[in-house]
Amino acid sequence: MKLPASMRVFERGWLSSNNILFIGSKETALVDSGYKSHAAQTVALVQHALQGRTLDRLVNTHLHSDHCGGNAALQRTYACHTAIPLAEADKVRTWNEDELTYAATGQQCERFHFDATLAPGDVFQLGDITWQALGAPGHDPHSLVFYCPDERILISADALWENGFGVVFPELDGEPGFADVRATLELIATLDVKLVIPGHGAPFTEVDRALETAFSRIDYFIADPVRNAQNAIKVLLKFLLLERQSIPLGDVLQLLSDMRLFSETNRRYLNKSPDELAQWAVAQLVRAGAADVAGGALHNKD
Repeated sequence: MKLPASMRVFERGWLSSNNILFIGSKETALVDSGYKSHAAQTVALVQHALQGRTLDRLVNTHLHSDHCGGNAALQRTYACHTAIPLAEADKVRTWNEDELTYAATGQQCERFHFDATLAPGDVFQLGDITWQALGAPGHDPHSLVFYCPDERILISADALWENGFGVVFPELDGEPGFADVRATLELIATLDVKLVIPGHGAPFTEVDRALETAFSRIDYFIADPVRNAQNAIKVLLKFLLLERQSIPLGDVLQLLSDMRLFSETNRRYLNKSPDELAQWAVAQLVRAGAADVAGGALHNKD
């Protein structure tokens, strides 16, 4: 499906979320800004695409570090008006890295400010197109997705990927999340969508198949919550590896142990010694072909 002329999608990978650039007749905007270590690349991509125009607005679907890590760099470059989910406003205002999840996951995010908030039900313009903000809790309790009925496009963030959805983080802290994931998927299923632009991976049109896969996956986690916990540990280590590309094997345990979420997930669901769990996570990434071990270090494989 061809995108509207005012839209561009920068497909970034798994360390940085996808970015969606809107070049309207009067205003430009970007949805999500990637991870901190890719911030210079994000700015360069935006500058190249804008061809001399300024970036007027920046909007975040949610505030996980891979979706807002380039905010500060873009604000320095463009002084762009920035909107974030309403429920995150106090956390950003006081820059509470615990509640923003950065400390808990061992991830980086440079402090940024915001000018406005978005809440479920809000209607706004991006690229001369009307969008609706919809609540999409589950992966993140305050996440939004953006839906355009006229173009039948959904910017789904991490609520729906072509082959699943993001880690259900609330469950790792003992908060409900699985039911929220299912409710969000049910909401998406009621929408008339021709094209989904996910937070990670290529845009796709086979929406029914993606939803079927996602419903099957959430049922799999509901049947045994340990599966979500195991997936989370692997994702946390893979994210560290994506950021660093190589980690000495002797450092893996300390890096994981420094994350509150690693310890909390282990205590609540897995009950392994930290060293045993770290070794298990390394073995799982190698087995999946997402990493290899050589020269006493764990190396990233894409």
